Order: sequence, then C-alpha cells, then structure tokens
Amino acid sequence: MPDKQLLHLVIGGELEDLEHNTFRDLTKVDLVGAYASHAEAVAAWRTKAQSTVDNALMRYFIIHAHKLLDPDKDDHHEH
Repeated sequence: MPDKQLLHLVIGGELEDLEHNTFRDLTKVDLVGAYASHAEAVAAWRTKAQSTVDNALMRYFIIHAHKLLDPDKDDHHEH
C-alpha cells in the first residue's frame, strides 16, 4: 500500500526584519511548489534557501498544508 499523500507547500520571500515572519511584499512571495512528502519539501526548501544565502532577509518555509486542510484527521506522522 502506498504512503498517504501529505501536502506540503514551500514558499519564501524577503522578510521585513529578522525578528518576525512578515514578508516585505506579498506580491513577491515565491511559491516554490507543492510536494507529497516532507522529504521532497525539505529538498526543495534546501535548494531555494541555499540559492539565496547572500540575502539575510530572504527566508523559505515549509507549510504543512495537509494539517490546514483537515486538522482533525491529521495522522501523527514523522518528519
């Protein structure tokens, strides 16, 4: 039986400051992609984060969208 698909989104952009996760300009948020596993999302996140290492305000995040879509049915899975 295949593993259950768990939707993970990878997004990023320049933050206003290093103290908060507030994007400087929401129109410039980079939607990297949607991934069926946490491992795939981490690989995409790592690639984008490393490509922007010269900009201290640039941050990328993994959003566990499967938890947002159905929070009551989220299995306790490992990451």
